[in-house]
Amino acid sequence: MTKQLTAEQRDFRAAMSNLSAAVNVVTTNGPGGRAGITVSAVCSVTDTPPTILVCVNQSSYTHSIFRRNVRLCVNILSSHDEELAGHFAGATGIPMAERFEWSMWDHDTEDIPMLRTAAARVVGRIISDHTQGSHSIFLVSVDRVHVSEGCDALVYFQRRFHSVGPGRPRTEQEGTAWTTRRPA
Repeated sequence: MTKQLTAEQRDFRAAMSNLSAAVNVVTTNGPGGRAGITVSAVCSVTDTPPTILVCVNQSSYTHSIFRRNVRLCVNILSSHDEELAGHFAGATGIPMAERFEWSMWDHDTEDIPMLRTAAARVVGRIISDHTQGSHSIFLVSVDRVHVSEGCDALVYFQRRFHSVGPGRPRTEQEGTAWTTRRPA
């Protein structure tokens, strides 16, 4: 049975639908298994040392997998990746294992899936987490970043996907010009 939202919850959700957010597919692999989830609640915390935060709903079955694996990759999606965002949001019913069989994935040295067409990829490890209501806030220490040059980004605004940026979306066939940076 679905719980009815209060007026305050509905108003809050309506306000947050006007907060544009980058769309990300956060992936992991390790002792807990391979998993990924679409997340818009990702934020830079500091560049010294490079740290980001990622919020994951505790009711998601991926939540415990991220906690157990500790290592993850935030794939910041390009506008080309809208369909993929739907798959990892669970909107299509495609099983998790099948999503990782597609040819769009590279893997780092620890076999964490990294999306070839992403606008950027941020690889790191969870160094702490905090529970706030229904979500966990994972603080992630960044090990390295891979930045794609010249592509549009995918954002979520007013409950729809939008493309922003000066470039154009890259296709998997075109490949990506990656610049890899390791934090000092």
